[in-house]
Amino acid sequence: MLTAAACGGQSSKVQPTQTPVAAVQTSPSPLPEPSPSTSPIPSHVFVIVMENRSYSEAIAGRYTAQLARQYGVATNYRGITHPSLPNYLAMTSGSTWGVTDDGFHALPAGGLGSQLTSAGVSWRAYMEGMNNGCFNSRYPYALKHNPFAYYGSACPAQIVPFTQFALDIAGPDVPRFVWITPGLCNDGHDCSTAVADAWLARTVPTILATSAWKEGGVLFLTWDEGEDSANSVLTIVIHQDPKIHTSGAAYDHYSLLAAIEDELGVARLGAAGKASPMTDLMERSG
Repeated sequence: MLTAAACGGQSSKVQPTQTPVAAVQTSPSPLPEPSPSTSPIPSHVFVIVMENRSYSEAIAGRYTAQLARQYGVATNYRGITHPSLPNYLAMTSGSTWGVTDDGFHALPAGGLGSQLTSAGVSWRAYMEGMNNGCFNSRYPYALKHNPFAYYGSACPAQIVPFTQFALDIAGPDVPRFVWITPGLCNDGHDCSTAVADAWLARTVPTILATSAWKEGGVLFLTWDEGEDSANSVLTIVIHQDPKIHTSGAAYDHYSLLAAIEDELGVARLGAAGKASPMTDLMERSG
């Protein structure tokens, strides 16, 4: 039986949906686009996903505001929908799969993790609070914030506890793609903006100190969904020497996936195929 953390820190039992997979594929099937990436050199991509803040709420954090001043900010970025899970699926497959809740849905094998593995691109997803695998860990871990476990109803070996992050990031072989899901307090879901901001102030500098980031790497910091009527989301593109510091272009989580896949040199999945990859914010002044 699967378990997942629910709001407020309680643990609830989750059963895989009995709805046929075809019934949840109401959005375009996330098949790769035929054209490959145009990224000229191998690079490292880091992603941190925070929780439940509109643009104005997220940028109120002191450290977060500092990052926004120093790097590139998408000022017209939107979440795809509500609640959390379909946004996480959009970020990692280019589709919500018709999912409209945070329950477990047995989706076909695939998604970004599988795509990177097939392409020989090293990756790891670090889950804070995960201590008993993808499906049996308790609070502050939340299965709904671990999209990689939904594809094929499996827990890939690349999904590891966040306790391994410091060791991996200090080593010589940092994965090309690093995904970080904080626990339900540190991501801002159950705790204040100040608590989430303090967690970022401890974690982000560790990434920015690595040669993996310094030598052409990029860190995407985003929130899953906004709390206002526009579903506005703060997304910061963090790389050295940004050419511009703000972009008012219309972006969303499919844009994020497109940017990730372009940087890693793999074809775009699903709706990312037609999304803008935030090219303006990815440009470097040098």
